[in-house]
Amino acid sequence: MAVGGPDSLEDVAGYLSEVRHGRPTPPELVAEFRERYRRIGGKSPLREITTRQATGLEAKLTSEGYHVRAYVGMRHWHPYIRETVAAIARDGLRKVVALCLTPYYARMSVGAYFDAVKEAVQAQGLSLDVAYVDSWNDVPALADAFAERAAASLATLAQDGFPDPYVLFTAHSLPRKILAEGDPYEKELLETLEAIRSRLPPIRSRLAYQSAGRTADPWLGPPFEEVIDDLGREGEKAILIVPFGFVSDHLEILYDVDVEAKERAERAGVRLERTPSLNADPKFIEAMAEAVRPRLTS
Repeated sequence: MAVGGPDSLEDVAGYLSEVRHGRPTPPELVAEFRERYRRIGGKSPLREITTRQATGLEAKLTSEGYHVRAYVGMRHWHPYIRETVAAIARDGLRKVVALCLTPYYARMSVGAYFDAVKEAVQAQGLSLDVAYVDSWNDVPALADAFAERAAASLATLAQDGFPDPYVLFTAHSLPRKILAEGDPYEKELLETLEAIRSRLPPIRSRLAYQSAGRTADPWLGPPFEEVIDDLGREGEKAILIVPFGFVSDHLEILYDVDVEAKERAERAGVRLERTPSLNADPKFIEAMAEAVRPRLTS
């Protein structure tokens, strides 16, 4: 399961309405996001990427002797989770493993996906045996995949004359109140960050957050925009962003990092690069497999 995204510029208004749970979207906000999607190719690539991830996972598990089928369900766009749950039932399957394409549990994100599954099962009167993968940030292949990407980018920067760039690990910000509620999101991020760092040579690095929502509530920080500005003032010449809180290319990567953050770094006089997203990389497919295998035999 993933968040979903518009398949064309014409879909942007409808997608925002879904994200906003039907609340009216101001025309200026629709125009702003339509321009953002225009700048990354006119649509979200997330459905295509998620489909490749599902196909890769199914093929891997099948090659290992498991009898599985992988389905894709989106929270805010087609194919909706409720549509996918119905398709699973029509196909005669009863055992389901629900996997969100974020390895870090937060009640308001992963929990909401699981609620969508439960609501669909109940509303359609289905009898499904569903196992939920709450967190999978600690599977070794995940840290391996991110570390491999980071090491390759560090080598490229070194070849270009930047042997000691500052490494900025980023993840999606969430409202700060989740910490008081005991949510493990930030703790799991820090665990995975340390696992990645342990696989790399010594680096100067820190965690920052990106893509915070536009609400009055305080969100997890520091925002990576502020960190980029600070590093520029401190005289850093190069920054490598490792968006390890995300596993696929979508708006928060292709626009928030590749457009906005890069333009901000240029104004600060800093070269900014980022590691490629995992997408359907075989190591990421293995990470997903590590996450679901225990649920296939339980």
